[in-house]
Amino acid sequence: MTTGSGVGVLDKAAAILNALENGPTTLSQLVDVTQISRPTVHRIAQSLVHHGLVGRDMHGRFELGGRLVELASAAGEDRLVSTAGPVLTKLRDLTGESTQVFRKQGDFRVCIASAERPVGLRDTIPVGTQLSMKAGSAAQVLLAWEDNERMIDGLHHARFTPTILAGVRRRGWAQSLGEREPGVASVSAPIRGQSGRVIAALSMSGPIERLTRQPGKIHHESVVNAGRELSDLLRIQSEG
Repeated sequence: MTTGSGVGVLDKAAAILNALENGPTTLSQLVDVTQISRPTVHRIAQSLVHHGLVGRDMHGRFELGGRLVELASAAGEDRLVSTAGPVLTKLRDLTGESTQVFRKQGDFRVCIASAERPVGLRDTIPVGTQLSMKAGSAAQVLLAWEDNERMIDGLHHARFTPTILAGVRRRGWAQSLGEREPGVASVSAPIRGQSGRVIAALSMSGPIERLTRQPGKIHHESVVNAGRELSDLLRIQSEG
């Protein structure tokens, strides 16, 4: 372990989190890396799991938890908001539809930036709006790359299925037809932070009569490219 702060339990918790930075780790491996006794590692790791700072993968190994992503996103939210504006505006002008960025916050997803279609029928989602994590393409994206335990919890009473989320991970984008609101379609793609983790979802939404019943087929490339552009801009700013 590195030089401690003098608060033993926090130093040990930090050592466990640092050990998990390299990926999923068994309890025995955590003991070897941290040089902390097995009972203590197990107790602290389980406490971190309870608070969402650590998760468990499908093999039962410990890994960094989704709550860390949420905290990192909150710390960088101002940068994400200021950077998102031009990207959302460009996507709106390209597709002719309203665009948004959503970040997971507890049991909801919150719109933290948007560029609305100026005229005509549109899907209006003001900044600050809280929407369900149980429906909509943005919710699919925010849940699709979560750890296994949080994904299972998120699927409870959701309008989408594990098969749909597997498809989102495979192709890199999601679509929805009337999931969140009747008559509204949307397409979403992930926004990734410096570590490559999904920190937010970029969405385009509008009436099904304009987007058709296959909005992803028509617009996924534009939405995915915008998500990648925003991810790249955030990475460049972090490195700078």
